[in-house]
Amino acid sequence: MTDGTAAQPAPTPPPAGSPSPAATTAPSPPAPAATTAPAPASANRGAGSERYKERGVVLRVLIYVVAGHLFAGFLWLLFYLGAHSH
Repeated sequence: MTDGTAAQPAPTPPPAGSPSPAATTAPSPPAPAATTAPAPASANRGAGSERYKERGVVLRVLIYVVAGHLFAGFLWLLFYLGAHSH
Protein backbone atom coordinates (compact mmCIF):
# COMPACT_ATOMS: atom_id res chain seq x y z
CA MET A 1 0.00 0.00 0.00
CA THR A 2 1.44 3.39 -0.96
CA ASP A 3 0.51 6.85 0.21
CA GLY A 4 0.90 8.47 -3.17
CA THR A 5 4.43 9.83 -2.70
CA ALA A 6 7.31 8.56 -4.73
CA ALA A 7 10.52 7.50 -3.01
CA GLN A 8 13.24 10.06 -3.60
CA PRO A 9 16.78 8.88 -4.37
CA ALA A 10 19.48 9.59 -1.79
CA PRO A 11 21.54 12.73 -2.53
CA THR A 12 25.01 12.10 -3.88
CA PRO A 13 27.97 13.46 -1.89
CA PRO A 14 29.84 16.42 -3.43
CA PRO A 15 33.18 15.79 -5.18
CA ALA A 16 36.30 15.80 -2.99
CA GLY A 17 37.58 19.30 -3.89
CA SER A 18 34.31 21.24 -3.87
CA PRO A 19 33.08 23.35 -0.94
CA SER A 20 30.39 21.89 1.26
CA PRO A 21 26.79 22.89 0.58
CA ALA A 22 26.69 24.74 3.91
CA ALA A 23 29.58 26.95 2.81
CA THR A 24 27.93 27.88 -0.48
CA THR A 25 24.54 28.87 0.93
CA ALA A 26 23.87 32.40 2.13
CA PRO A 27 23.86 32.89 5.91
CA SER A 28 20.44 32.96 7.47
CA PRO A 29 19.23 36.29 8.82
CA PRO A 30 19.64 36.80 12.57
CA ALA A 31 16.74 35.75 14.72
CA PRO A 32 14.58 38.61 15.98
CA ALA A 33 15.32 39.72 19.51
CA ALA A 34 13.05 38.28 22.13
CA THR A 35 10.69 40.90 23.41
CA THR A 36 9.51 40.32 26.93
CA ALA A 37 7.39 42.70 28.90
CA PRO A 38 8.87 43.78 32.23
CA ALA A 39 7.23 42.27 35.27
CA PRO A 40 4.94 44.54 37.27
CA ALA A 41 6.73 46.37 40.07
CA SER A 42 4.49 44.90 42.74
CA ALA A 43 5.30 41.33 41.67
CA ASN A 44 9.09 41.79 41.74
CA ARG A 45 9.92 41.85 45.45
CA GLY A 46 12.63 39.20 45.37
CA ALA A 47 16.38 39.31 45.82
CA GLY A 48 16.91 40.71 42.32
CA SER A 49 14.79 43.83 42.72
CA GLU A 50 16.31 47.30 42.73
CA ARG A 51 14.87 48.14 46.15
CA TYR A 52 16.51 45.04 47.65
CA LYS A 53 19.87 45.98 46.12
CA GLU A 54 19.59 49.58 47.35
CA ARG A 55 18.83 48.39 50.87
CA GLY A 56 21.88 46.12 50.72
CA VAL A 57 24.12 49.01 49.70
CA VAL A 58 22.75 51.30 52.41
CA LEU A 59 23.21 48.61 55.05
CA ARG A 60 26.77 47.90 53.89
CA VAL A 61 27.69 51.61 53.94
CA LEU A 62 26.20 51.98 57.42
CA ILE A 63 28.21 49.02 58.70
CA TYR A 64 31.42 50.37 57.13
CA VAL A 65 30.87 53.84 58.64
CA VAL A 66 30.22 52.42 62.10
CA ALA A 67 33.19 50.03 61.88
CA GLY A 68 35.43 52.84 60.61
CA HIS A 69 34.48 55.09 63.52
CA LEU A 70 35.07 52.30 66.03
CA PHE A 71 38.51 51.63 64.54
CA ALA A 72 39.34 55.36 64.55
CA GLY A 73 38.20 55.60 68.17
CA PHE A 74 40.41 52.65 69.09
CA LEU A 75 43.42 54.28 67.40
CA TRP A 76 42.67 57.59 69.17
CA LEU A 77 42.53 55.72 72.49
CA LEU A 78 45.90 54.06 71.79
CA PHE A 79 47.54 57.41 70.97
CA TYR A 80 45.92 59.06 74.01
CA LEU A 81 47.10 56.31 76.36
CA GLY A 82 50.54 56.32 74.75
CA ALA A 83 50.92 60.08 75.18
CA HIS A 84 49.84 59.99 78.84
CA SER A 85 51.85 56.94 79.96
CA HIS A 86 54.56 58.73 81.98
